Amino acid sequence: MRRGVAALALLLGALAAPHAQAQKPPSGDPITIGFSMALTGSLAVNGKSGLLATQIWAEDVNAKGGLLGRPVKLVFYDDQTNPSLVPGIYTKLMDVDKVDVVISGYGTNIAAPAMPVVMAHNATFISLFALDINEEFKYPNYFSMLPVGPDPRPAITHGFFELIKANKEKLGLKTIAIATGDGEATRNGSDGARVNIKKAGLDIVYDKTYPLTTTDFSPIIRAIQATNADVVLISAYPNDSVGVIRSANEIGLKTKVFGGNLTGPQSTSIKTSLGPMLNGLITFDWWLPAPAMRFPGVMEFLKSYQARAAQEGVDPLGYYLGPWAYARMQVLGEAIENTKGLDQEKLAEYIRSHTFKTVVGDVAFGEKGEWKEARILTVQFQDIKGTSVDDFRDGKGEVVVWPDQYKAGDAILPYTSVKR
Repeated sequence: MRRGVAALALLLGALAAPHAQAQKPPSGDPITIGFSMALTGSLAVNGKSGLLATQIWAEDVNAKGGLLGRPVKLVFYDDQTNPSLVPGIYTKLMDVDKVDVVISGYGTNIAAPAMPVVMAHNATFISLFALDINEEFKYPNYFSMLPVGPDPRPAITHGFFELIKANKEKLGLKTIAIATGDGEATRNGSDGARVNIKKAGLDIVYDKTYPLTTTDFSPIIRAIQATNADVVLISAYPNDSVGVIRSANEIGLKTKVFGGNLTGPQSTSIKTSLGPMLNGLITFDWWLPAPAMRFPGVMEFLKSYQARAAQEGVDPLGYYLGPWAYARMQVLGEAIENTKGLDQEKLAEYIRSHTFKTVVGDVAFGEKGEWKEARILTVQFQDIKGTSVDDFRDGKGEVVVWPDQYKAGDAILPYTSVKR
């Protein structure tokens, strides 16, 4: 009888073991993380993707016991892609909601207006895809989740101009036309492009800024066409990028290299709206599911993301912003856990002094809170046949042409030789 009882006890112990090893559910007051996000307006196509990735991180963390044993709670508001709403949102988050930590919304134009409020509260602040906003503020507790490195403005088009220099003699590249959307990120991008233009030895034959209310880009493309520029560089936000690309196709833009700093074609919804019209375009991207970029955890995250994307009405693939939004939260979560609290100075000091293992690879911050080293992909859209999601799944249609570390193919030039 005793042997039977002992055997039963051993069996019950073995069955109970997995539960004994499970994470203890988080308890107590939640750690609140506040932010705005573009859920409507021109940047909503990306803002919704960033929100879903952030929510998945919070769910993952809470399933593993939370942070400091406490549950994580996200407190967020729709900034409507309207910079004028941002200061009020962050004032509410910190003075009324009294969140423990704040992070930025998506993009330069949304992150920058939050900075004065954040600085007044001496808060640690991690932005998401904000280009060089700390050049002006020089705030020591600011960090940027964007792999542009210590010299961000030229970095965004550095690979574009490396291709130009490599093909300059072969294609006879001498002149360039620039069109810039009148926004902070787009102006910053063109400022950096002018630095690269000088190094590449090109003559600027057109350099104009257009208002962000522009809907008809045909006059701009026709004016550029009249200059016979060898290279056409556009610095544009998502909606503008769509308008520019459509106009270039409708008019039949004749140039040797076309692209530069177009935000939007990285997002699945815009890729599928344009399809073969993208062929030949050269621009930037941050991450693609190429073998060399499948960092630990990223494909598992994307599996969770893509399973929910349809019901959430967001970018179905999530390559552009999803991994970065998740990685930003990994940085913040590790800082909170390892400083064992929510002291803003201690959080900032930890983030400044450590390298983080994230789903987008190793992340380390340096001057102005930017990445210590740049890691920007230059891509060309090639051989796109249709407009379905599967035409772009697993990186199809988008070829990394620079840098060599991640290169998957060569650029097809001149632009006018590419079939659309």
